[in-house]
Amino acid sequence: MGLPHAGVLIFGLLSVFQLSHSSSDKDDFTKVRAVNLGGWLVVEGWIKPSLFDGIPNGDMLDGVQVQLKSVALQKYVSAVGGGGGNVAVDQDAASTWETFKLWRVSDSEFQFRCLNGQFLTASNQDVISATTDSPGDSETFYIERNNSMLHIKLSNGSYLQVTNNNQLTSNYHSQPGWGDDMATFQMTIAANNLHGDYQLANGYGPVQAKAVLTEHRKSFVTGNDFFLLSQNSINAVRIPVGWWIAYDPDPPAPFIGGSLEYLDRAFYWAQVYGLKCIIDLHAAPGSQNGMEHSASRDGSVDWPSEVNIQKTLDVIKFLAQRYADDPSLLGIELLNEPSAGAVPLDTLVSYYKKGYKIVRSYSETAYVIFCQRIGNADPMELYQADLGPTNTVVDLHYYNLFDPYYEKLNATENIQFVYEKRLPQVRALNGANGPLVFVGEWVNEWNVANASQIQYRSFGKAQLEVFGEASFGWSYWTVRCNSVHWDYEWNVRNRYLIIGGSPLQRASYTMLVAGCLMYLLLLTLIQ
Repeated sequence: MGLPHAGVLIFGLLSVFQLSHSSSDKDDFTKVRAVNLGGWLVVEGWIKPSLFDGIPNGDMLDGVQVQLKSVALQKYVSAVGGGGGNVAVDQDAASTWETFKLWRVSDSEFQFRCLNGQFLTASNQDVISATTDSPGDSETFYIERNNSMLHIKLSNGSYLQVTNNNQLTSNYHSQPGWGDDMATFQMTIAANNLHGDYQLANGYGPVQAKAVLTEHRKSFVTGNDFFLLSQNSINAVRIPVGWWIAYDPDPPAPFIGGSLEYLDRAFYWAQVYGLKCIIDLHAAPGSQNGMEHSASRDGSVDWPSEVNIQKTLDVIKFLAQRYADDPSLLGIELLNEPSAGAVPLDTLVSYYKKGYKIVRSYSETAYVIFCQRIGNADPMELYQADLGPTNTVVDLHYYNLFDPYYEKLNATENIQFVYEKRLPQVRALNGANGPLVFVGEWVNEWNVANASQIQYRSFGKAQLEVFGEASFGWSYWTVRCNSVHWDYEWNVRNRYLIIGGSPLQRASYTMLVAGCLMYLLLLTLIQ
């Protein structure tokens, strides 16, 4: 080839780059097609159960609910009235008064929280009561364990025992045996539902937890995931973070620093691969819903307090100030999934309005996203709240799960539900005078047993069509998961979820063609 042919190649190369640039400009983020990076910077044990495998006494983490039965009396320990008074050992069956939430101090030291929030305490001479709101040394018990059998010891060396008149005392002074002894109890684990950041950090302790989380954050999501997402019609990521990120590198105990470094990396990868970032405050101080993904210690919802709300606003300020000028920032979600049963609407609205003003003080263009309350709450309540005048979004989470109603639906009925129930609500909210609509979490999973690949595809197609009508867009939960049908990359790779082509795909294709032309051009010039 001569130089005229090289000129043709150069012209073609420039044309291809122009095409790539133009296709990206036309898209201009009119609709978000995102994937959540769940289980990465905020731990959810069900997403990666192996994170918890190395914890000693791993079935006795913070928030585990236990019941204690006297071997000698064959009666359960009971905080009478749910706490606040005496403790008896007189119940044949266990219910709420006989169920205690563990607070873990070490792998052998625990505190026992009652239904009403008080702790078992040994401060009243030898008699154990349930009268203390804030636990200390007198509420801390050492556990000796033989499978489900326990001895419970105080720091002074004496053991708890039952008396013939059904009291629980702390005056057993010798080493008890494992037979039918007055100082031996059988432990039943009634619930073990919390495997979040609190349980992991407090379970391992700070040194080992840091090692485990550092490896997890480094490997669970990488730049390669951002590349793969950009090649599969995705143009944004929603990144859950915990409130302790604002205190990095040394957050309050037991939380482990280091997540801020990886959030910074996410923004870098997003810029490299042409994605946008939504920062989602997934876990707020005190927990806004009592679940593991809000880093609750024991299932309590303590966020709605003046102190915790101010701490949360400080976190929003930190995030807005740090990322407002980053070209990859699309929006900040002020709070994920506040509980309708525990977070009053007026409290939430007040917080949302203050959070909106904070974000606006650093950015006029970043979207401010308000998640609806989970539970019995109508998303229209947020459209009537006048949360802010510009670039506001309401986030809805749509799962055909987590409610007995969905357990009875077959494949066809699930798909019909998406079209007949979800679509009218999306359209109604689209037409409301207020924020844009965002389906911030959904998944290609249901309660249908032995569903075929074709049925999964149909379910995914229905959700893509319906949620694609949301005026802001949607975000799939989640990028990677031990349960494969929740795993976005698995769904796409195995063609259980088929998402159409996008400008990002076309841009990647044209870049590939451009690379080939550049290679041919170099060969021509060498010749």
